[in-house]
Amino acid sequence: MTTTEAKPTTDSELDSIFEPIFDRIAHGAVPREIDRTLPFAELGWLRAAKFGALRVPVEFGGYGVTVRQLFRLLIKLAAAESNLPQALRVHFSFVEDQLLAEPGPARDRWLHAVAEGTLVGNAITEPGVGAVDRYRTTLTEDSGRWLLNGVKYYSTGSLYADYILTAADRDGERVGVLVDANADGVRQHDDWDGFGQRLTASGSTEFTDVVVTEDRILGPGYGAPGRTYATSYLQLVQLSVLAGIAERAERDAREWVTARTRSYTHAAAGVPRQDPLVQQVIGRLSAAAFAAEAAVLAVADLLDEVLAGGAQDEKGLVAAELAAARAQLAVIDLVLPATTLLFEVGGASVVSERLRLDRHWRNARTISVHNPAIQKARAIGDHLLNGAELPFAWSAGERKPTEGAAQ
Repeated sequence: MTTTEAKPTTDSELDSIFEPIFDRIAHGAVPREIDRTLPFAELGWLRAAKFGALRVPVEFGGYGVTVRQLFRLLIKLAAAESNLPQALRVHFSFVEDQLLAEPGPARDRWLHAVAEGTLVGNAITEPGVGAVDRYRTTLTEDSGRWLLNGVKYYSTGSLYADYILTAADRDGERVGVLVDANADGVRQHDDWDGFGQRLTASGSTEFTDVVVTEDRILGPGYGAPGRTYATSYLQLVQLSVLAGIAERAERDAREWVTARTRSYTHAAAGVPRQDPLVQQVIGRLSAAAFAAEAAVLAVADLLDEVLAGGAQDEKGLVAAELAAARAQLAVIDLVLPATTLLFEVGGASVVSERLRLDRHWRNARTISVHNPAIQKARAIGDHLLNGAELPFAWSAGERKPTEGAAQ
């Protein structure tokens, strides 16, 4: 008797599973925005369908998709609800860390847990600190136990998660720490006050004498030196959000124009959908969405190659990082103007609060300030002109670099 090897899931199979869920999520996007309703139910739908296990191999209960397939679906999810891919950003990075880890019981346990619906959030950044080498959050030993104490901000996705990936100082060493979200001493707050991406649960997290076991101390923590896949991967999630926003902005504008019968006395056509100027706007929005998606998937293809080789190819890591940085500048320059241009299809009625079309610009603007583009443009130029190292940054969940890896 021969056994049939489990095969990764195809795009068509993935679409049949997730497109109906994305449609349900999109249906409530405007009411959630108006009421500031955190999408717990919608996250539950994704959890039940094992969306968080897209990259988990089939033999562990996941879908075994490629990086390209993952980011293709993240763009589609962002088009339905831009807050959700950002909330899941560190979760997917954590899964990738497990895929890159040495095979063994710990790795297998986490992959099985993710396949069963476990989600991981983050609490890395600290208010008012501004540098990873000055964490005030500490991990200290007390009577044979490790205790975590500190306050974090931008805890994106942690309110939706089962575990929180954080970073702390342990005797002068930066370490990544994985904490149970409901552990004693953990307090989370939905106090994110940004004008966009309001439903990402990017608020603050307090840790007060949280007991941490040795197996939950993961590695050198965010900001450790060395080339890594994580910087480009995490940035690409943000770019997939922008691409999804562009797709939804074009779709919303097109649907609004199609249904509109009122035009202007000086317009070129009796109804807006026949007006060549309005048609031009829709064409430009469509082109922006297409180009943004193409840029994201091009970087995803490079990451597929790098991660398939265990993220050990130094040249591949640099190529992926450079591509992600270039894509960041290009995608921002495509999507931000597009989310303003969409208002040219109509008069005062297009700014109705009922439509909330302004959310596309607010969300895109908010995503775009992550890892500021002006700093990334300078880094690209310095790299190309002077051979300077690109700004890599390890995720808090990665293991220590292998011996001899470039620092």
